[in-house]
Amino acid sequence: MTLDVVNLGLPKSGTTTLARALAEAGYTVADHRLRDKEEDKPGKRRIFVANLLYRGLYEHDDPMALLPGYDAISEMSFIHGKFSVWPQCDFILLRALKERFPALKFIATRRDARSHSKSIMAWNNLGTTRLPNNSVPGLPVGYGKSEDQQMRWIDGHYDALQHWFRNDPDYLEIDVSDRDAQAKVSTFLGRDLPWWGKANVNRKAKAS
Repeated sequence: MTLDVVNLGLPKSGTTTLARALAEAGYTVADHRLRDKEEDKPGKRRIFVANLLYRGLYEHDDPMALLPGYDAISEMSFIHGKFSVWPQCDFILLRALKERFPALKFIATRRDARSHSKSIMAWNNLGTTRLPNNSVPGLPVGYGKSEDQQMRWIDGHYDALQHWFRNDPDYLEIDVSDRDAQAKVSTFLGRDLPWWGKANVNRKAKAS
């Protein structure tokens, strides 16, 4: 099996929506964690996609070596305990994926930066504790406590992607609220998407 599509969007940018859309289109999607493989044992309690990608790259010379059977990746990053890992910001890893899978397509899910930040701030302790207390690419420790700081970080991430992937036909940035998002992603991937909507909706952010 080949890796066909990888999402480079930030958390709360519509990653779960894309994961469901891809799954319903027939892709086998790795999304943030591999919950079906987790066990109540040390080292298996939380299995993050990002960790497996890096282990594959540095231990096996293949980022997908420990992710057999998956042909799509939605959310890649995680912050847990003392670890803060952001593969979508690591162009060494992204280049390794593209070299291994030349037909790979990259999608960057996106939404308005202010509404994105509001969703981050309302999602458990992501905006209030985990982002400001951990080193994140473009957001050093101590920053990210306010919506304005998060918006600068959010816009900066997508500006960087636009720079690195400029004129690349295998890159698509998509606003998940775009009424034509489903058709645009379908055309980009060359596959029908039978579903598009809102998944993992943050009720708290929606009510604010």
